[in-house]
Amino acid sequence: MSHQEPQRVEVLVVGAGQAGVAMSEHLSDNGIPHLVLERERIAERWRTMRWDSLVANGPAWHDRFPGLEFPDVAPDEFATKDQVAAYFEAYAEKIAAPIRTGVEVTSVIRNQGRPGFRVETSDGIVEARYVVAATGPFQKPVFPPIVPEGPDGPVPVQIHSSDYRNPAQLPEGNVLVVGAGSSGVQIADELQRSGRQVYLSVGPHDRPPRSYRGRDFCWWLGVLGLWDLETPAAGAEHVTIAVSGARGGHTVDFRALAAQGITLVGMTDRYADGVLTFRGDLAANIAAGDANLLALLDQADAWVEANGMDLPEEPEARVLGADPASVTDPLLALDLAEAGITSIVWATGFATDYSWLPAGALDESGRPAHRRGVSAEPGIYFVGLPWLSRRGSSFIWGVWHDAKHVAGHIATQRSYLTYEAPTA
Repeated sequence: MSHQEPQRVEVLVVGAGQAGVAMSEHLSDNGIPHLVLERERIAERWRTMRWDSLVANGPAWHDRFPGLEFPDVAPDEFATKDQVAAYFEAYAEKIAAPIRTGVEVTSVIRNQGRPGFRVETSDGIVEARYVVAATGPFQKPVFPPIVPEGPDGPVPVQIHSSDYRNPAQLPEGNVLVVGAGSSGVQIADELQRSGRQVYLSVGPHDRPPRSYRGRDFCWWLGVLGLWDLETPAAGAEHVTIAVSGARGGHTVDFRALAAQGITLVGMTDRYADGVLTFRGDLAANIAAGDANLLALLDQADAWVEANGMDLPEEPEARVLGADPASVTDPLLALDLAEAGITSIVWATGFATDYSWLPAGALDESGRPAHRRGVSAEPGIYFVGLPWLSRRGSSFIWGVWHDAKHVAGHIATQRSYLTYEAPTA
């Protein structure tokens, strides 16, 4: 495209991860010409923004698109990050998705006096009638500026979880992991098993069972209708979920992590003179996670009884055990040098960056303004965001269904534009 006339396409999809690939399939099914631009490679986040041992958090029978099974993963097993990346590459090839990699979109500007948008890219201009932002929620690592960088005392190495690969990457010494969602828990566990002394900073979280009464929690959320919740509970829009597919999959149990040798602390609060302080909320955060677990078990038991299902009882799933000393007598301050902490891993999530889109597509805080992926800015669409239409929206299968809805909306809009009034 460089230094040539602008390329004209009906729909431009930005991003070739799971959202972009799903979008391409449904646009093709609707006969809509389109182009997918990806600044790196297909499913790049799975390739290079994950640690080496990561596996999908859902079993292979569930975390996939309807049109293709994982060729090398048993249905109840958890695909590795490389298998997931290969899956989307194979899927894109299967549906002949028109993907162009190595091209970054830098701005989308509405045309004046004619429909569509002028899209500036690293390889020239694209003219598109519709633009779908399929870049997903994992764009800018959130790195809280709590511990200063530089020569201010014994400041450890600090990395975000998206840059963590394996224990050998970190300098010798002990590690603080901040964040107790799926990433933080799995990284802390791996580091402790490698021989490190690990401190894990635990904030508010949901803690679903990995499986219960012989069925994976993904199945339970399905039959209980919880995947289809259209709005989160108040204050739960960005709730942290602690669940793991590691080592064959298991329920995250903070008591077990403590018994294993990990020191649990509350939310990381502030830093001064080489000392980190933690909030006194650890016991409350653990208790709230337990309540979330038990509530789901109650719903599952009620469903089994109401439907007369023959699923084995599992009373041991409700046995929580005594709180460890780190919970009953919490550590509220930690001298990093005295504790021998040489690394901090911030498993604190991501923020989005849609500054390249027209202002009308965003709210006052810069977040997407949309309903079920249909932007407030006509002609702009979103797919791949958490809670785009329902609880399952950011999961592989949920993205596929959301993309189907967005493609259908585009098809409807095109039908109006191609309408020709009958001649007299």
